[in-house]
Amino acid sequence: MRSLALGVALLLLWGLCSIALTCAHAEVKFFPIPAISTSKNDGSDFGLIVPALFTGPDGDLKYLVAPMVVHNSFVGARGTVNLFRYEPGGKELRGIASWSERIERKFLLSYVDPGFSNGRYSIGFSAMHFKNATMRFFGLGPTTAKGDQTNYTASETRLNWKFGIYANEVTQIAVSQRLRHMQPIQQGAADLFPFSGSLFPDAPGMEGATILGQRISFHYDTRNNLVTPTDGMAVTAYAELNYNFKPGAEPLYSRYGIEVKKMFASESKRAILVVRGELQATLGTDVPFYEQSSLGGQNNLRGFGVDRYIDKQLVAFSIEERIHILRTRLAGVMADFEIAPFLDTGQVFNSFRNVSFKDYRITPGIGFRGIIRPNVVGRIDYGFSKEGGAIFAGLDFPY
Repeated sequence: MRSLALGVALLLLWGLCSIALTCAHAEVKFFPIPAISTSKNDGSDFGLIVPALFTGPDGDLKYLVAPMVVHNSFVGARGTVNLFRYEPGGKELRGIASWSERIERKFLLSYVDPGFSNGRYSIGFSAMHFKNATMRFFGLGPTTAKGDQTNYTASETRLNWKFGIYANEVTQIAVSQRLRHMQPIQQGAADLFPFSGSLFPDAPGMEGATILGQRISFHYDTRNNLVTPTDGMAVTAYAELNYNFKPGAEPLYSRYGIEVKKMFASESKRAILVVRGELQATLGTDVPFYEQSSLGGQNNLRGFGVDRYIDKQLVAFSIEERIHILRTRLAGVMADFEIAPFLDTGQVFNSFRNVSFKDYRITPGIGFRGIIRPNVVGRIDYGFSKEGGAIFAGLDFPY
C-alpha cells in the first residue's frame, strides 16, 4: 500500500508540474460547487469541490484537477484530490488520492489508450488500493430480506492490465489479467447495522481471498465516441478463468458474460434512446461473494444500494431516454445538460433452472447529466424501488 500511495503521489505531482508548464498556453477556469449528496449505502456528504479546468488554444479540455473536502455522516471528514489528463484519441490518465477521518482510504492510478500505435492496438492498466467502510451484505440469492442488512469494511488491492488488437475499425479481441487481494472482512463504519462477519460467518470469502484472473474478450463497437457517444452499438463478450490462492478454498472457478448496448438517436440528436441487456454466469464452488454477480448501485437497479442482490448468475435489462435541455459556456468550455428518465430491471439466481419472473426487480428513475464533450460526463441519478429511493453520482454514463 505504501508503494502504491507513493506512486499516486508522484503521479499527482508529475501531473501538476505538467499543468504548471503548460499554463502559459492554457486557459484556466475555476468552478467551485457544493458537494452535497446522500446515498443508500454511503451516507450523506456535505462539503466543497473546486474543479480547475485547463483548456488548450482550441478550447478542448486538457486537464481537470478537482480537490474536494467533505464531511460524511459515517466516516467523518474526507479530503480527496482528483487529477485527469485528456489527450486526443481518447487517451486518459487518472490519479485519485483520498483519506478519511475514519477507516476509509483510496489510491488509484489508471491509464487507457484505445488507439495505441496508430490505432492498431488498445492498452490499459490500473492499480488501486482502498478501504470502503460502508459496504453492505444481505446474504446470497434473489429473495434476501431488507432486514438482514449488514455492514463491513472491504480492504483490498487491485492490479489490472489489458491489451487489445483491432481486427478492423469496430472489432477488437483483447486479453487481460487481474490480481485482486481482499483482506478478511473487517468491521464497518455504519454502526447501526450488524457486522457481516457475525451474521453470515459461513459466506464464502469472509476470510479474504487472493484472486488471479485471466480473461479473453470480444468487443464490437460502432459508437461515435467511447466516453460521450450519441449513436451506435457496442457488444462485449468475455470468458474468464480465476484462481483463488486462499488456503482451504476451492481454487478454480470461471465466469462468462455478454453485454449489448444500442443507441437510437433522433435526427437532431437532442433525444437519444439507449437500451442495454446483460447476462453473467459464474461456474464453480466456494466463489467469494464479492466475486459473484450483483445488482444494485449506480450502473444497474439504481433504486437499490450497491450489491443489494448477489448470486452466481445475473440477467439485467435497462432503458434510458437522454433528452438534451441546454447548451451553455461553463468555466470556459461548452457544456451540454440532459435529463434522462430510465427503467432498470433484472435478477440474480444460483442456477438457470431457478429463474422466475416473480424475482425480477424493477426500478424507475430519472437522471441529470452535465457533459463536456468529448471527455467528461458528470451525473446524478435517482432511482426508486420498493425499499425506498437511492441517489448516485458519478463521472461517466451508467452504460
